[in-house]
Order: sequence, then C-alpha cells, then structure tokens
Amino acid sequence: MTYSTLEIERAGQVATVWMNRPELHNAMNEHLIADLTAAFRILNEEAGVRVIVLAGRGKSFSAGADLDWMRRAAGYSEAQNLDDARKLAAMLKGIYRSKKPVIARIHGAAMAGGTGLTAVCDIAIATDAAKFALTEVRLGLIPATIGPYVADAIGPRQARRYFLSAERIDAATAERIGLVHEVVPAEALDTRIAELASELVRGGPHALSAAKELLADLRQGSPLDDTLLDDTAHTIAATRVTDEAREGLAAFFDKRPPQWVNN
Repeated sequence: MTYSTLEIERAGQVATVWMNRPELHNAMNEHLIADLTAAFRILNEEAGVRVIVLAGRGKSFSAGADLDWMRRAAGYSEAQNLDDARKLAAMLKGIYRSKKPVIARIHGAAMAGGTGLTAVCDIAIATDAAKFALTEVRLGLIPATIGPYVADAIGPRQARRYFLSAERIDAATAERIGLVHEVVPAEALDTRIAELASELVRGGPHALSAAKELLADLRQGSPLDDTLLDDTAHTIAATRVTDEAREGLAAFFDKRPPQWVNN
C-alpha cells in the first residue's frame, strides 16, 4: 500500500512506521490519521512482522494537530467534528490494541496528540531532549480522545495536573511520571530500540498478544476479586495446551531457541 504521510521500513521481524511530514513536525491531520489507521491494520496481519516501531522523520516525533486541519475543523458542524474525532479515536485505539508490541521512538517535540501517540504505544523510549505537553486547554479544548490513554499511562493524579496546567513536560519528568519508560541520549536511541525489539521477538507471538489482553482484564479487577483469580487460572490452563506453549516449553528443556525465534 502507498501512503502519502508515512514510510514503512522492515528489518527482519521489525517494521518501523515513520511519520513523514518533517516540514510540519509530523503534525496530525486527516491524511496522517487515515494512513496510521491503515498501516497498523495491515502490519497486524503480516505474520512476518513481530514488532512495530512508531517514529517521526525530521526534528520531532509529532507536534500534535496540524494547524490547517484545526482551522478547517473550527468551521465544521458538530456532526462533522464527531466524524473527524471518531477517526482519530479509531486510529489511537488501533495502535493501543495492536496484537503486536509497539515501541514509540520519541525525539524532539511530542506535544498534545504526540503525547497521546506516546501513551498508546506499549513501550516508549525518548531522547533526553524530548518534550511533551497537553496544551489543549490553552486553546479552549480538552485532551478528550487521547485522555484515556494518557491517564492510564501516568495515573489520574498526574493527569489532573497536566490536563489542567498544560505545562511542558521534559524527558526526565516524563520518565518519572510513567509517560515514557526510558530516557537515553539521542545517539543511543536507535540502538536501544533495536535491543528492545530483539528482546520482544523472543516472546511467542500469541503469548505477547494474550499478555496485552491479560493486562486489560487486570486493570478492571483486583487480587481481592475471586472471579478474576479464577479467570486467570482458566487462562493459563488453556494457554498451556496450545501448540505455541508446548513448543516454548520443549525448546526450554531442549536448550534451543523456539521455532518462532528461528523464523
């Protein structure tokens, strides 16, 4: 598939989705949203792709919403705005619910919607010069579609502060509050991403997807919830009898890599 706003690079079992609007700091508009939606849908179905990296060309990861897009949206009816917002929400959901692990490669600005893109990825690695912000209230808006993911990443208490203050969040603070997992020097960013990707491909493809589903169940429950605990017992029992688990255990006892690593 041809994309007007993206470049897709493949290296072994890793696909990197490059947002490619460097002159606009990869600001989001309807075309980038549509391309990201399609790219993640396609990559999720490619058996040869085990890990997806989301990255930005140029000086920034993503500076948020494209100003021209925002200007046009200001003239939309409520129905048109709803259609627009639902497409953005669907794109974010598609990345967050990817069957495959997604790593955010963050450098430069990751503002507003760029902060949202950071939060929907499973793992976020940023350079020490990266910067984030939830600036919507300063425009009379709110971070609604990205809100569930950002609040989930940093917790409701931190979200309350940054949704309201719209202050800049430096890389060290982003790591401290849980928005990103690691901060590295710019020259180490790609090496660290490659190291993480190599660790992720060692996991069973179905196990990685199931682990993400398990996390969703755990978020709704508690160790005091007997139904949840029984559900987890059923889940591991069903997982143990799958071909993937049997191969993984056999490989462990045989002291060899499982077939999905060789593939």
